[in-house]
Amino acid sequence: MTLAIFDLDNTLIAGDSDYTWGRFLAGIGVVDGNFHERENQRFYDEYKAGTLDIHEFLSFSLRPLSQHSMETLHGWRDEFMEQKILPLMLPKARELLKKHRDQGDTLIIITATNRFITEPIAQAFDVEHLIATEPEILDNSFTGEIIDVPCYREGKVKLMQRWTSFNGGNLNESWFYSDSHNDIPLLEVVEHPVAVDPDETLAQYARDKGWPVISLRDTDA
Repeated sequence: MTLAIFDLDNTLIAGDSDYTWGRFLAGIGVVDGNFHERENQRFYDEYKAGTLDIHEFLSFSLRPLSQHSMETLHGWRDEFMEQKILPLMLPKARELLKKHRDQGDTLIIITATNRFITEPIAQAFDVEHLIATEPEILDNSFTGEIIDVPCYREGKVKLMQRWTSFNGGNLNESWFYSDSHNDIPLLEVVEHPVAVDPDETLAQYARDKGWPVISLRDTDA
């Protein structure tokens, strides 16, 4: 079984779903706008710089989930998908997914963003398998904590290896598409690493390694 693995944020979609969710919550008045916007931007800048404390960020980003009912959260998420995410879904991403699907590959989205936000995005892309940071749920409510390791940097490798041990496939025969230098640990262990609209650090790393670099945004690509 050949795996075609895809990062989500800034790879299949033209933006970051976690960051956009935070801005959405601020926009509808669910969180303190000035504080949340400032912290949200700080964490996003740290992510891009490779200095993010993932546990500090998750404590921040999951807190709003723990403060509202599941019914309310799902209503907001439906609005978020319609207003913010669908416009970010890249046509060329759909084409790439279709190419691998037609080849008989098993498609997987793997993302540091939590499952509550990303599950409907994976469904909208018609990708059955999603590996994401897992927020804890007790009595049908989010606790603000996570289950297991964050799906981030080396954590992505650990969770991907665990997935293959239960479901089959071999990372040595797989593809992985990502935009971020934070995904270099997973890019290093697949046979076909591909940099997609990469950040500056990953672009240089890919050039040094001789990895393919593609764009899902450039109309001439």
